[in-house]
Amino acid sequence: MSEQWFNVGKIVNTHGVRGEVRVISKTDFAQERYEPGNILYIFKEGSKEPTEVVIENHRTHKNFDLLTFKGLHSIEEVEGYKGAVLKITEDQLTELEEGEYYFHEIIGCTMYTDEGQEIGKVKEILATGANDVWVVQRKQGKDILIPYIDDIVKEIDIENKKIVITPMEGLLDE
Repeated sequence: MSEQWFNVGKIVNTHGVRGEVRVISKTDFAQERYEPGNILYIFKEGSKEPTEVVIENHRTHKNFDLLTFKGLHSIEEVEGYKGAVLKITEDQLTELEEGEYYFHEIIGCTMYTDEGQEIGKVKEILATGANDVWVVQRKQGKDILIPYIDDIVKEIDIENKKIVITPMEGLLDE
């Protein structure tokens, strides 16, 4: 089975006693991804076979997503999932609108200025709520943070793993 898995979150703790788990989300579209009825796969550390679960309820609390799964209604039933990773299969990825991208498509892209100067590679994406921030690893020097806004990001070429930006004043200063 050469299925490709995509990480959508990590169960960091239980929440309350009714089987709710606290998730740090790693998905771009948490609302859609955690919709009740959706299937997720729990990968426990050291376990080869994932556990398939169906989302029963989703709510947000502080910076966490809180999920309950069908048939798991006590803290004892979910305690063993602490530290486990939540994944989906490739065919669960939804078709995106034009101009929307998955995190895994952006990470690894090389970023250039509109004058052709290479800045570095996108190594991480921070979802801040307002707009995402891309963490770019330079060849030397500190990582820089690039806000994903239209004024800055001019071109995204997923096929060639290339991003072109127009840097705002001071953005690329060390």
